[in-house]
Amino acid sequence: MIPLFALFASVLLASALLVILHKNAVTSALFLVLAFCSLAGIYIMLGAEFVGMVQVIVYAGAIMVLFLFVIMYLSLGHDVESGLPTQLRRGLGWVMGAVLLGEGVALIARRPASGPVSSALPIVSGNTQAIGLALYTRYLFPFEITSMLLLVAMIGVIVIGKGRAAPTTPPPDEADARPVMGGTP
Repeated sequence: MIPLFALFASVLLASALLVILHKNAVTSALFLVLAFCSLAGIYIMLGAEFVGMVQVIVYAGAIMVLFLFVIMYLSLGHDVESGLPTQLRRGLGWVMGAVLLGEGVALIARRPASGPVSSALPIVSGNTQAIGLALYTRYLFPFEITSMLLLVAMIGVIVIGKGRAAPTTPPPDEADARPVMGGTP
């Protein structure tokens, strides 16, 4: 059991690093599929079969198809260098990452309640039923926030896609479209 976990964990860490470090966006997305699949293997080993299968079906399937569609649609061959210099953007990214890490540590240290807490939850028999009960009672607010974030992301993709569209030219006039052979008709 431990060697299998070590295998899944090492594949997960290696593929997650390759997602970040690889320069080609399509290859990074494929490494992300590998990371999702190894994470699903870890879930299955922990006895959460439903979560493991949802991980494969939803994330490695549907979400990655969406990611690849957006990557192909935007034609991300190279970075567009405009605005801030690269070093300033990297520094800003490291600062924002450190702030996010600090917020995560503060939230974990505080142990906040993320939804309505009931004193006595009913005993459920199955894994799927327990997930549904927890998702729609205690974790309802984070679930709704996640749905709003996905909606904002979809709107952002549409706006970015419309912004890169080539300008359309009006159709030529019929008089301009006739070829002139040797005089007037």
